[in-house]
Amino acid sequence: MSRLLVVAGVVGALAVIAVVVRGGRSPLHAAGGATAAPQARPPRRLRPVRPATIAGPLPGALLIADRGNNRMLLVDAHRRVLWRFPDARDLARGIRLHFDDDTFVEPGGRAIVSNEEEAHTILSVTIASHRVRHLYGRPEVRGSGPGLLNTPDDAYVLPDGMLTVADAYNCRVLFIRRQRIVRQLGTTGVCRHDPPRYLGAVNGDTPLPDGGVLVSEIQGSWIDDISRSGRLRWAVQAPVSYPSDPQPLPGGRILLADYASPGAALIMNRRGRVLWRYGPASGWGALDHPSLAMMLPNGDVAINDDYGDRVVIVDPRRNRIVWQYGHRGRPGRGPDELNTPDGMDFVPLGPHERPLWARVHHP
Repeated sequence: MSRLLVVAGVVGALAVIAVVVRGGRSPLHAAGGATAAPQARPPRRLRPVRPATIAGPLPGALLIADRGNNRMLLVDAHRRVLWRFPDARDLARGIRLHFDDDTFVEPGGRAIVSNEEEAHTILSVTIASHRVRHLYGRPEVRGSGPGLLNTPDDAYVLPDGMLTVADAYNCRVLFIRRQRIVRQLGTTGVCRHDPPRYLGAVNGDTPLPDGGVLVSEIQGSWIDDISRSGRLRWAVQAPVSYPSDPQPLPGGRILLADYASPGAALIMNRRGRVLWRYGPASGWGALDHPSLAMMLPNGDVAINDDYGDRVVIVDPRRNRIVWQYGHRGRPGRGPDELNTPDGMDFVPLGPHERPLWARVHHP
């Protein structure tokens, strides 16, 4: 007589059940001694790793475009560097960045898109292998013809693989696929506010959840909401001197930076009414040309303080800086030092400080 003993346990995150046959024939043998083919196992479904709950002002990690040092850094709440590009091996092979202005994780979490603003080109860096791919633009060549850019800002890769970029001083927002412009907002070289046909110099092109885009025009401090079909839904003049990188928030609110000195970060509604503002006029908390403000999952606001050589986190309830990486007015490239940081992205962390690149979400 055969007996089955079932043993259950847990190994890591997987439940394990073992069936042990005591006595008699193995259940893999049919009557008469013939061997039956083992049944195919269903594919194993791994549970997605959830972000760790991290208390404090930085509930994960920040990917920082350290423009003045031509590098990207992923830093955690303890100011430890979890990932960097280029690293020592990259530099030994001659792999470098030039004027890394913004840095956003691409959908799927395998690569990072970087616009090299003053080099007039856009790159993609594979996170695991550090492989660099050229996406658009000709390095060190400023222009408006095919394959050329003029001071590109805020390059994003969309979920369908489309590349979008604010081509700042060509006064247009481009949509690029396989090195070809397939759509654009604005008219090349015509710089005036009449969206979507004409745009002033643009420095922001934030993708919206419904496929539209939130555009910031420098002249006139305009913020434009343009639909996926290219229709202007609304436009408002922001109460700032230089609007930078507007970010959509729930309830129709917009978070943006005022790229000035002293600068500010603020939340406004679609009519331009200020709902919250951080912008001390002087002292340690004052901002010097902040280029991007981003709301974190805990409700705090991360701000690139570009010429302040730091990234800060502001608690909007107390309206004060509660964390920073870098030191105000002290550029450097050592531990806890930056030189003109000009872009960032939030990366959740899993157990053991593991970056969950695939969980990065953009509006």
